[in-house]
Amino acid sequence: MQIYLDYSATTPTRKEAIAVMQTVLTQQWGNPSSLHEWGQRAAMVVEQARVQVAGLINAATPESIVFTSGGTEANNLAIMGVARLYTVPQHIIISSVEHSAISETVRLLEMSGWEVTRLSVNVKGRVNPLDLKAALRHNTALVSIIYGQSEVGTVQPIEELGKIVRSHGALFHTDAVQVAGRLPIDVQQLPVDLLSLSSHKIYGPQGVGALYVRPGVELMPLLGGGGQEMGLRSGTQAVPIIAGFGVAAELAAEELATETPRLIELRDRAFAQLAEIPGLIPTGDVCDRLPHHVSMCLEYADGEKLSGKTLVRQLNLAGIGISAGAACHSGKLSPSPILLAMGYSEKAALGGIRITLGRETTEADIDWAVMVLKQVLQRLTPVFSGQTKYISKIK
Repeated sequence: MQIYLDYSATTPTRKEAIAVMQTVLTQQWGNPSSLHEWGQRAAMVVEQARVQVAGLINAATPESIVFTSGGTEANNLAIMGVARLYTVPQHIIISSVEHSAISETVRLLEMSGWEVTRLSVNVKGRVNPLDLKAALRHNTALVSIIYGQSEVGTVQPIEELGKIVRSHGALFHTDAVQVAGRLPIDVQQLPVDLLSLSSHKIYGPQGVGALYVRPGVELMPLLGGGGQEMGLRSGTQAVPIIAGFGVAAELAAEELATETPRLIELRDRAFAQLAEIPGLIPTGDVCDRLPHHVSMCLEYADGEKLSGKTLVRQLNLAGIGISAGAACHSGKLSPSPILLAMGYSEKAALGGIRITLGRETTEADIDWAVMVLKQVLQRLTPVFSGQTKYISKIK
């Protein structure tokens, strides 16, 4: 029995996307920049996908969608595309729980002289809008706050944060990779200037994403070349996977009204059952949360013998795929920087696990996975017999 519960890492490419990719590979394989019939057939495929992706977030014009190689490049284009407009380093604001595609890019800017403010979060992983308001400066060029946190599932108050940034006159970017296709996004109502998307999080192919650029917002491209994608992303477009992305986006929009409440029911079922396991505590905001996302912290993790990584390996042996927040570098386990930023101790931050649900997930999958997890913990720790002394989850 195999159960995949790591949909925040990637999703299986849906058959409709695969079908259109096969058609493009065999019949519409031209270079979309070419003027002849072969090129124009490919160009039509790209523009159709642009319309479909724009529809997912209700963008007013398809031209506001810039195709990239994925969410990481979209985030880099947003951050560096703004930064390169300035000849003198300015000020940028991010949260302390950003994806590494943001935090590492901003770290490079900091090394080149940019001033960086990293907003703290509460124990639920939420940014305080008052902290953002206080952090804004006269030279703040950009604010980037993640929409839905991939490790702990917290959804930020993006509308409120965006209004604060807009009233100040700075640009506002959000990484919406985990939110798109799971919660409604309307960029005509949402006060964002830049928004990142990824195909393989919504059952499209890997290797393609997009950056929404509000009309009138100026960016400098990362790549020099032929000027494709409205001059913002040079290089011949990957037509087949762009087509697959378009189909996945269109179907995600159509299924949103039924799939989101179904995922919420499964998510809450998982939380309810996991709450019965001693020493497992929920992480992130239980209310303002991604609909498909379940995350817990193993309160009695010790890093050497029992950690989130240990549980991932043990469940994998049982045919169940989940993920952990702690990372292994050069043979040494490092605590999750996200949980550390939320105030968890280093030991507790080694014990984070993430269970994320998708289109194929059933109630039976949840029930079986929780049962196996409970058996693994019973085997690995004496907590069930009351012999374990819990560590504090907060510093």
